[in-house]
Amino acid sequence: MHDLSYMHIYGQRVEVPGALIIDGGSGYCKYGWSKYNSPSGRSATFLEFGNIESPMPSRLRHFFSTICNRMQVRTSTQPIVVSIPLCHYDDTESARGSRKQLKDAIYSTLFDMNVPAVCAINQATLALFAARRISGIVVNVGFHQTSVVPILYGKVMHKVGVEVVGMGALKLTGFLKDRMQQNNIAFDSLYTVRTLKENLCYVALDYEAELAKNTQASFAVSSNSWFTLSKERFQTGEILFQPRMAGVQAMGLHQAVALCMDHCHDAELTGDDNWYRTVVLAGGSACLPGLAARLEKELYGLLPKPMCSGIRVIPPPNGTDSAWFGAKLVSSLSTFPTSWCITKKQYRGLSKRKLTW
Repeated sequence: MHDLSYMHIYGQRVEVPGALIIDGGSGYCKYGWSKYNSPSGRSATFLEFGNIESPMPSRLRHFFSTICNRMQVRTSTQPIVVSIPLCHYDDTESARGSRKQLKDAIYSTLFDMNVPAVCAINQATLALFAARRISGIVVNVGFHQTSVVPILYGKVMHKVGVEVVGMGALKLTGFLKDRMQQNNIAFDSLYTVRTLKENLCYVALDYEAELAKNTQASFAVSSNSWFTLSKERFQTGEILFQPRMAGVQAMGLHQAVALCMDHCHDAELTGDDNWYRTVVLAGGSACLPGLAARLEKELYGLLPKPMCSGIRVIPPPNGTDSAWFGAKLVSSLSTFPTSWCITKKQYRGLSKRKLTW
């Protein structure tokens, strides 16, 4: 007779790695098991897989199968939590159709791979969950652009309006590269520039005052390559607030967030206006030191006093991995997977109806 002792059963239980989490975006992808404290692997999505926001089944299948192979997982054994990239923002029939098409493509691709259950949630909502909130405004500094997303009770308020600023991580890296070239600072690759951005750059609380300071600092990208930057350190992040410095005709980040808050206030979606006064930053470039404090200061300067009360800007709760940790939080709930996932059988029943998200 098999040993069915409590310790034997418990021992088998702890060997189960939980759900597989895949947080894929236009820039970088993080993946790993929900029972672990951080993603197991990362890859440059844009280089390896192309644009996964375009719902081409062959591209999505290549993306998901590659991740599963690297994790050495049989797709038929574990539920998968996948983040949906932020795209198709408008509250138009065309945008709603594109969002549904992308979500349908994700479900059908994974179910064709025999995944037993799928939980698909957009990246902004997962980043908000990582901050232990279900309502607020998420500012996601993405690879190509920055999105300002109002979320109420876990649902993106497309009717209120998602603001988009054409300024993302790629633009910040490009701006620093140009400044380094102008100042005759030699480098061998964009990887070097990105590393310097991540380790030396910051956002000034007062840009004009910062110009008068000595801000020189050095960093070693490798054992034999030291780089010294000065004003480039805070000018790079400043283009989020002054896009014209980078030759971009767009509103600044603070103006986009203030506009979103204004729309939330006018919409009167709940009796409590406090829900949109919490702003959560997400994305790798949102980790720039000083960004949260500067944005909060600018919002207090832009908005009327009654709307300013209680505004709080929270830095990325888990650094570059906020969405991944939001998915980890979801997968740890007692109601997971029952209330969060869709099975293949359920999907077939819902396929003729609209999947809301």
